[in-house]
Amino acid sequence: MEASSLRVGMITESLNASLPYNPGRRRASRVVLYSGGWSLLVRIGVRKTALNEVSADLLAVGLYKDEAPPEGLGTAAEPALTGGDFSGKSGQTALLYPGRALAAPRLLLVGLGERSSFTAEKLRRTAATVAKRARSLGANEAAFSLPDLEGVSAEGSARAAAEGAALGLYRFTRYKTGGRADPAEANAEEDRELEGFDLVIGGSGDQEAASAGAGAGAKVAAGSLLARDLANEPSNTATPEYLAERAREIAGRYGMEATVLDRAGIEEEGLTGLATVGRSALNEPRFIVLEHRKGGDAAPIVIVGKAVTFDSGGISIKPSSGMEDMKFDMSGGAAVLGAMEAVGALDLGLNVVALVPATENLPGGDAFKPGDVLTMHSGKTVEILTTDAEGRLILADALSYARRYEPAAVVDCATLTGACVVALGNHASGLMGNDEDLIAEVRAAGEATGERAWPLPLFREYTEQIKGDTADIKNSGGRGGGALTAGAFLKEFADYPWAHLDIAGTAYGKKGNAYTPKGATGVPARLLVEFLLGRAS
Repeated sequence: MEASSLRVGMITESLNASLPYNPGRRRASRVVLYSGGWSLLVRIGVRKTALNEVSADLLAVGLYKDEAPPEGLGTAAEPALTGGDFSGKSGQTALLYPGRALAAPRLLLVGLGERSSFTAEKLRRTAATVAKRARSLGANEAAFSLPDLEGVSAEGSARAAAEGAALGLYRFTRYKTGGRADPAEANAEEDRELEGFDLVIGGSGDQEAASAGAGAGAKVAAGSLLARDLANEPSNTATPEYLAERAREIAGRYGMEATVLDRAGIEEEGLTGLATVGRSALNEPRFIVLEHRKGGDAAPIVIVGKAVTFDSGGISIKPSSGMEDMKFDMSGGAAVLGAMEAVGALDLGLNVVALVPATENLPGGDAFKPGDVLTMHSGKTVEILTTDAEGRLILADALSYARRYEPAAVVDCATLTGACVVALGNHASGLMGNDEDLIAEVRAAGEATGERAWPLPLFREYTEQIKGDTADIKNSGGRGGGALTAGAFLKEFADYPWAHLDIAGTAYGKKGNAYTPKGATGVPARLLVEFLLGRAS
């Protein structure tokens, strides 16, 4: 797999010698990013200097609505401010050429809107906008004046800005000849990657705290970008074994324990749901386990991700229109692996176990069928009504497997139901569970990262809806409350504090925000990391 790197100022961390290395770059202070075929090498650092002395190809400064520019910027910003072209309204930008007024040859003013309503999420998006604009201008180095954010520390602000810049620069062009969708649109400046992105803090700013925040933000972003890359890969590349190999690489980098069960191991373990769904696929299923043991004797947190590397629906085959998007049906597993990349890079003092059941769901002579009855890993029996409700079968086995760890909490994530997209659209993941405190924790992590999740009910009636006729339960409760009956199905296999994220509407899409491109979003990798950071502290 091709690799590239993100260099992070103030972080001293050596690259694994087995990873690709560009001898033209300094070897220190780098965090590995998997970037699907395009090469991103951006140094994210922190400078403590006056704005008029910042030397960079582009200096970007955010201004709150109707507020005066910071000290040292008045003369350079005057043409935009006095001409009425720029007021600091959210989303406004003005590109200026300040001449000798600044050390930087170009000044980008960015509107932040009202100070009272500016948040860490808006800062992420602003930093992404700045980074992408710098790249489009052909800049090698860009500097961004870190805005004061009410109620947020310098460390928190720098982390948000670093995340936004790294996420915003993401492009997946591995399979495009010449690196662009249309060679006729190739432009030498636009094809260049930004080499440096510095956060500038004022004289009273805490550089040490800001540098720590920028480093953490880069590592969290690296995990999210790995999740994007894995999900964006076509299914003829991202097979179950491919995901297993990426998991082994993560384990090797950070000293984790990796266990991968092949088809025989899956059957021997009694993971009937996974074995059955993957039975007719030539690319055999895998059950992937990663263990990060840095929390002493404490009970671990288990994170689980559905990884159906291609979902045709099986015998209950899907319509052909839009089926190409079913390569994204492994986004939950991709997010869990991305989260473990960040967990390792951050060296969290926590016990974390990742479980990723990975398989294809294809029709064939050996495929499972509607009407079949399965005896699951937990011993419960399941009547199959539709083979297109396969994700809950492989997750049920993983949730049952998790019991052996006597976990403090389990969080699973899956592109599980179209019903959740109907309910919440592309703006929030569905959140369900059996523990209100855990649900609140997960929801808070989503709010903090901008990967929002909205609580949905699991009333007893939803469990009644999936009661089986010839088995204990059935794998579909019908159209009504489809996301909730899927959650109720999973609840039957979780006898510990558990939360479920239905990311069918948030894991990928045709249009994103400033730091989320078309395709895979990486959701909920950053949410999972934020949740784990909270538990670690």
